[in-house]
Amino acid sequence: MRFLGNIEAKIDAKGRVFLPATFRKVLQAGGEENLVLRKDVFQPCLVLYPESVWNEQMDELRSRLNRWNREHQRIFRQFVSDVEAISLDGNGRFLIPKRYVDMAAISGQVKFIGMGDSIEIWSEGNAADPFMEPDEFGAALESIMGDPSPADADNGKVNDNIAGN
Repeated sequence: MRFLGNIEAKIDAKGRVFLPATFRKVLQAGGEENLVLRKDVFQPCLVLYPESVWNEQMDELRSRLNRWNREHQRIFRQFVSDVEAISLDGNGRFLIPKRYVDMAAISGQVKFIGMGDSIEIWSEGNAADPFMEPDEFGAALESIMGDPSPADADNGKVNDNIAGN
């Protein structure tokens, strides 16, 4: 499942919003019907997970935590308890509960941002926060992707040797 792009939408007075059609198609293609909503751990936005992705996240976290460690139990409890099961109505809308609207400072307009296996929901007022300036973005990608890994460097040598023969 790959959610890509960013799409603006309007939230109505009752807190309902249409899930963009492109994202609904991805869910349908993946056979997903149920969604899970939670506040992002780091950013002032909400995250919408297909149920299968949420279950993988829970399993991954649980596998890294010791059930018999008090702090680990508190972390797991907070992660799994502050969620909301979401279902789309026949028109592709869903309700963002009031507490989540407040947590993400949502009023009127939202921006859905596809994040691969999940979808972020940003208040229009905070929608620029998750992005870098173009120069900063280019420099960050160059830093991460520009230097070949040792395996890539070895591959290059092999390919150079093959080409030289």
